[in-house]
Amino acid sequence: MLKHRGFPGRLPGTDFQFTIRRDNKKGVTPLVHRERFADRRPADRRADAGFMKALWENFGDQPFERGNLDAGRLSWFFGREVVAAEDPFDPASYEALLKIDLRRAAAAFPEIFGTEGSA
Repeated sequence: MLKHRGFPGRLPGTDFQFTIRRDNKKGVTPLVHRERFADRRPADRRADAGFMKALWENFGDQPFERGNLDAGRLSWFFGREVVAAEDPFDPASYEALLKIDLRRAAAAFPEIFGTEGSA
């Protein structure tokens, strides 16, 4: 399992986890599509924005290996702002390649991608 050096382990000052320390000996937790509803708590929204900002700052528009990124946190983005970068894609692999869908990410997080106020 690739460990992304320099990637924040959690949202500073919170228990919102961004990475895992070691691989799961019982098996890799697969990525799944989780629905983000508009009535999410402000703390959850800050965690979403913090994670997307970390993804953007660390990987930009380039494909990246899932590695030690937390499956639970990544699943909130999977299939929308973060998509598979390979075909076939194995959602239960630490080596799976992902990438940021810039159009969708900029629409969901304009404060990160500098698209606030643009139409």
